[in-house]
Amino acid sequence: MCLAESGLSYPCHRLTVGRRSSPLQTREQSEEQSTDVHMVSDSDGDDFEDASEFGVDDGDVFGMASSALRKSPMMPENAENEGDALLQFTAEFSSRYGDCHPVFFIGSLEAAFQEAFYVKARDRKLLAIYLHHDESVLTNVFCSQMLCAESIVSYLSQNFITWAWDLTKDTNRARFLTMCNRHFGSVVAQTIRTQKTDQFPLFLIIMGKRSSNEVLNVIQGNTTVDELMMRLMAAMEIFTAQQQEDIKDEDEREARENVKREQDEAYRLSLEADRAKAIRLSLEQALPPEPKEENAEPVSKLRIRTPSGEFLERRFLASNKLQIVFDFVASKGFPWDEFKLLSTFPRRDVTQLDPNKSLLEVKLFPQETLFLEAKE
Repeated sequence: MCLAESGLSYPCHRLTVGRRSSPLQTREQSEEQSTDVHMVSDSDGDDFEDASEFGVDDGDVFGMASSALRKSPMMPENAENEGDALLQFTAEFSSRYGDCHPVFFIGSLEAAFQEAFYVKARDRKLLAIYLHHDESVLTNVFCSQMLCAESIVSYLSQNFITWAWDLTKDTNRARFLTMCNRHFGSVVAQTIRTQKTDQFPLFLIIMGKRSSNEVLNVIQGNTTVDELMMRLMAAMEIFTAQQQEDIKDEDEREARENVKREQDEAYRLSLEADRAKAIRLSLEQALPPEPKEENAEPVSKLRIRTPSGEFLERRFLASNKLQIVFDFVASKGFPWDEFKLLSTFPRRDVTQLDPNKSLLEVKLFPQETLFLEAKE
């Protein structure tokens, strides 16, 4: 619609401009504040009159728009706890770009290293570090169109641990550079330090190695989904080759360790068997001679059933102490601290009796059948 059709006369028309304090303000009050505004064509050399002449503040005109564009920071300034900072980062990222985004690791950079690198070779992953900068013109496009693309999100979740940091604030930038210098060296830290604002955001691809962490790639924000995917896949190819070597080395090392453990266990069991055998021999040699059936002194004949069902039989003098019976049983491989010696009528645990009493005193005379039972 042209000006003439809209009812605006050319080259001058009387318009009303004023500040409304409430929606109920009357038209008469507005008309009292009226003034003239000239509609000037391209051929007219006169300038537009300044809006301030009409009592309108630029802040009032654009205040709502600027408020709508104002964003919460991705990360608190002077972030001390990396886990809390990453929680805020994830929440703000979701509010800006939606829930379809990489799963950002919540925790310190050291914890992300542990999750990605310091596990079994088969479970290792690459580490992707996303470096955000709110003042870069590339940030919104990179986040919304590249980082939140379903193909990128899926590929990162399967093959990477993704950690993020916001470099918008100088204090947070300085803290990351300190971390970077400590973990990756001064060369990588200097590379990030010299990046201009409009080269952000950055995507660092890190591979853990035996003695150090290697930066495979530094991807700047001026890229496409296809190029980003290609560079991620190229890094993954390098990582997979290294991972296969690590898996082979780890399997060989575990096989050697298993053989050594088996040898150590066999040696330990052999020592224990030799020690037990020596103890049994010593006990057997210390036993008093077995008396004959016909003896001047009273003789007690004991029949002892083992857990396997076999029987041990021996004669003792009725005056022998109960400890001698315990030593006899131990010399056969049943130490009394591991086995109970039970009688049947009455049922009692003989190992609980005083070992210094004689067989006659504990009523194991003239003969008795006992049972061996392993202690619980």
